[in-house]
Amino acid sequence: MFVDEIKVFAQAGHGGKGCVALHREAYVAKGGPSGGNGGGGGSVILEADHDLNNLINQFFKPRLIAQEGEPGMGKGMDGHAGRDLIVKVPCGTLVWRLPRKKVSDSVEEDESEASPEPPPMKLDAGERAILRSSGGERAVEIAWSDEGESPDAVEILEGDELVADLTKNGQQFVLCKGGRGGLGNRNFATSRRQTPRFAQPGEEGDEGDFRFELRIIAEIGLVGYPNAGKSTLLGAISRARPKVAPYPFTTLHPQIGILEYEDHRRLTICDVPGLIEGAHLNVGLGHKFLRHIKRCSVLVILLDMAGTDNRAPWDDYKKLLSELELYDPELLNKPRLVVANKMDEDVAAENLKKFKRRIPKTPVLSIAAAFDEGLPKFKQMIREAVEAEEASR
Repeated sequence: MFVDEIKVFAQAGHGGKGCVALHREAYVAKGGPSGGNGGGGGSVILEADHDLNNLINQFFKPRLIAQEGEPGMGKGMDGHAGRDLIVKVPCGTLVWRLPRKKVSDSVEEDESEASPEPPPMKLDAGERAILRSSGGERAVEIAWSDEGESPDAVEILEGDELVADLTKNGQQFVLCKGGRGGLGNRNFATSRRQTPRFAQPGEEGDEGDFRFELRIIAEIGLVGYPNAGKSTLLGAISRARPKVAPYPFTTLHPQIGILEYEDHRRLTICDVPGLIEGAHLNVGLGHKFLRHIKRCSVLVILLDMAGTDNRAPWDDYKKLLSELELYDPELLNKPRLVVANKMDEDVAAENLKKFKRRIPKTPVLSIAAAFDEGLPKFKQMIREAVEAEEASR
């Protein structure tokens, strides 16, 4: 099970209340105030860990609640501070603070006096609207289904605030800070008020709703249509063993592979599920996982040059670039390498000639990942592209 996005509720521990106590001991008359301070509440702390690769732990535990501080005690004894809750998340996790829902006072009306609902508006694909219901308001974007009969509402997460981006192993971020413990009555004694009979209550800890979003950190991102051979290529150049089968959407979640060179240089390669036309409107699986290639330094556009699924490779290339631009225009500014796969097929050579005529001035590398043809040159080219990108930074 792969989880790369999850909503959680986090609450830091409340501080313990201060104690109201007066010192009483044999042969000590009027010992004075001796109430101890309350302990501070524990904080919710996120820690990046490179040994994790998804957010499945938070999927089964979406409520992150730290320990509360203990109240103060008599004889000047302070309460124990609450233990911090350290939550480990994979490197590349973004933390978004979700806006709190505003609950307004409403007067209940009789059903007979209720105003009739306005007629539904006719919205075109791509338009945004605010849907109001008993659960509050949410922004949605209209996307028409394949049949064109009924529209699908795609939720737009607007108003979220980015509070942290955990990219390095061991990096910590205080998600919710624990409340401060209250002072005991011994802290309020003065020359004019020698026996105060009050103390401070503990402060409440921070709390809020958050969304964790994982964006895999990799140097190379493999992009292509379903059944183009991305998983086969990943398995051929690394020790990753993704599922390979002769049907589309064999890959259901991102796969990570490590490419090792003889001089011990290592490159991380991310294979996302295949894109199809309309992926930017959440069609297929590509939209859900396109976020994972945002951090990649170089994109590899893998094309099925044999046209196994009766698609023209030049049309696939144009549609892939269009989907990347519609999702995020910055993706087209990344260095990219166009790779023609399945060159072992008879029709592939003829399709490659047509591709070069229709898409001129675009270098194409020919490989056959299933038979390890052209892979040494492919490894060298992606390394040079990554090193050139690192040097430009």
